[in-house]
Amino acid sequence: MVNERIVSLLPSATEIVCALGLQAALVGRSHECDLPQGVESLPVCTEPKAAGGDTRAIHSAISSIVRNDISVYAVDGKLLRALRPTHIVTQVQCEVCAASLRDVEQAIAGWSGAAAPRIVALNPCSLDDVFDDIRRTAVALGSDAGPLVAAMRRRMEAVAAETASLPRPRVAVIEWLEPLMAAGNWMPELVALAGGVNVLGEAGKHSGWITWDDLLGAGAEAMVIAPCGFSIADSIRDLPLLTRDRRWRSLPAVRDGRTYIVEGNHHFNRPGPRLAESVEILAEILHGRDYGRRNAWRRCG
Repeated sequence: MVNERIVSLLPSATEIVCALGLQAALVGRSHECDLPQGVESLPVCTEPKAAGGDTRAIHSAISSIVRNDISVYAVDGKLLRALRPTHIVTQVQCEVCAASLRDVEQAIAGWSGAAAPRIVALNPCSLDDVFDDIRRTAVALGSDAGPLVAAMRRRMEAVAAETASLPRPRVAVIEWLEPLMAAGNWMPELVALAGGVNVLGEAGKHSGWITWDDLLGAGAEAMVIAPCGFSIADSIRDLPLLTRDRRWRSLPAVRDGRTYIVEGNHHFNRPGPRLAESVEILAEILHGRDYGRRNAWRRCG
């Protein structure tokens, strides 16, 4: 549709919109939308209410905000109205990760008639949910998700076929450092496609808090550190929150030199087109395959 004006308030949604060939229709973005190249010039419609810091400080600040039933993000309703969007893409999966459906509804309260935009709310918990969200977004925007979903599946299935006959290491994926959180949602499925056995976190369920005893008891032969929203540099900065604990060196993955930091923000935490690259990254880490993703991960130590 020629007259579409899209505001995306979620990094993965921005990548989905662009992968569907609709980047030219974007008129606004969230403060975290940074890919693909060119979207950084769009007006920014959200801002976080919590200050930055390490994983412990961020957790404390966000917990305080949530306890007081305050939204974690501010949506600029005045700017939204000026942008005159026909569609706003947001999410309901996690109010801590990005602007939520509630935030958007409050920001556009009072809009009526033809001026009111259509809200497309994404809610992925599993890999199939990610594909379904891509399809729903395409339908809402008058596009076709078939080629994009098929291309993602082909890449993932190619990795699965190449690693199918290889030993399958036990893998723990850590999504937050302090307090500890194990990755759930689509992450266990990505591990399986890459030729590993996920030992913490459950496919299709939200990521959950764990204890050091849980981590020790999992017996992970490889550990992938992918804090939500963090770059490799952010994770390296905060790694001492784990390594200074006396139990760190007793973990099998640490003893065997199989602990890795990945580019979580741009890959694993974004339920969009580059989850296919995430599977390739995991296959490089777990099996030494070469998919040209070496810049997206680092070995610890």
